[in-house]
Amino acid sequence: MGSINASLLGTLMIGLMIIMAATGYCLGKRKTETPLLTTILAVVSALIPPLALIFLMILVLKKDVRPAAPIR
Repeated sequence: MGSINASLLGTLMIGLMIIMAATGYCLGKRKTETPLLTTILAVVSALIPPLALIFLMILVLKKDVRPAAPIR
């Protein structure tokens, strides 16, 4: 009891990397000039989950580079 299966841990890490890549790209397009670099940093930060949460918080709180399109 208390041990984590290595394949389960690997599956969870890959899943978190995919989620971080998608979220990092979407936020990177709106909040930075370099969405590809933001995506790469988001995927790397997924290796340490608390760091990934901090990275997402910083991106969410950052001001938009371009104003959002008006909703009609």
